[in-house]
Amino acid sequence: MSRADAPAVAPGLQPSQLAIVINDAEPNSVEVGEYYRQAHAIPAANVVHVSIPNRPKKLSADQFAQLKSRIDAQLKPEIQAVLMVWSAPYAVECNSITSAFTLGYDGGQCVKTCDAGKPSTYFNSNVGQPFAQMGLRLSMLLPVDYVEEAKAVVDRGTASGFSIPAAGAYYLTTSDGARNSRASFFPPAGVVRQRKLTIRNLKTDTLEGAQDVMVYQTGLARVPKLDTLRFLPGALADHLTSFGGDLQGTAQMSSQRWLEAGATASYGTVSEPCNHWQKFPNPTVLLRRYLTGMTALEAYWGSVAWPAQGLFIGDPLAAPYAAFRR
Repeated sequence: MSRADAPAVAPGLQPSQLAIVINDAEPNSVEVGEYYRQAHAIPAANVVHVSIPNRPKKLSADQFAQLKSRIDAQLKPEIQAVLMVWSAPYAVECNSITSAFTLGYDGGQCVKTCDAGKPSTYFNSNVGQPFAQMGLRLSMLLPVDYVEEAKAVVDRGTASGFSIPAAGAYYLTTSDGARNSRASFFPPAGVVRQRKLTIRNLKTDTLEGAQDVMVYQTGLARVPKLDTLRFLPGALADHLTSFGGDLQGTAQMSSQRWLEAGATASYGTVSEPCNHWQKFPNPTVLLRRYLTGMTALEAYWGSVAWPAQGLFIGDPLAAPYAAFRR
């Protein structure tokens, strides 16, 4: 069958192309994984089962290779992306588990984590079928420390896309100079009328009281006043800091706090990246991708140039602007 004869595929990631990886050794993973499958109408055949006892934060390269081979053996060829439903493991040596899964483990980065990373071929790309076209299966992790919180993330992911809300995208240039390395990539303030979105650039350490948050990007080790905000379904939020992806670390705010505050997807690094902007989501690229109707998974993955250390978390299928996808 030639490509011309192949059945037409809807642009971008579909629920039928997402595999859900459940850790059978963790009851929360089993419960939330099935909840996710039903909420997004994902075929039962797309569910992959593994057993990872004792919830280690980090895997060795060898342990990960074994885990990945067990997952790959259960994936059908049409699967373009994978959601791991657990809180840990989230790292493979100095790599995030999502980047190790999608791009392959990069041991070179671990020799010196502050060095430049390897460029991701998916960065800023418009590829609709990353596995079919590039051999890459994008991946995300859905933390399940608390079942009800995890289910709330899923509920927000499924609610996104039913209607286009009037929303705000907030970009904060903070007093923390080292964590402002991507401020020059903030999109210009203004209104995107078709999308009912107002872009706001603020010079402040704190966003307080906003009730319409669809995007919030800032640079601080800890972000205050999250409890005063209302995030809309499908909201993306992250902070440029060294250890946001160390979900169980305490030195800095974990990216998981964004999900707890009401965001639907986030990003953080699991090891010291130094403040290379390329190791964090590029705000203009992320916003453009999301507003064209891409899923949170496609938008976030395509916004990071050097993602080896970066962990993508949340609901991969959230897509508040899906109606605009062409």
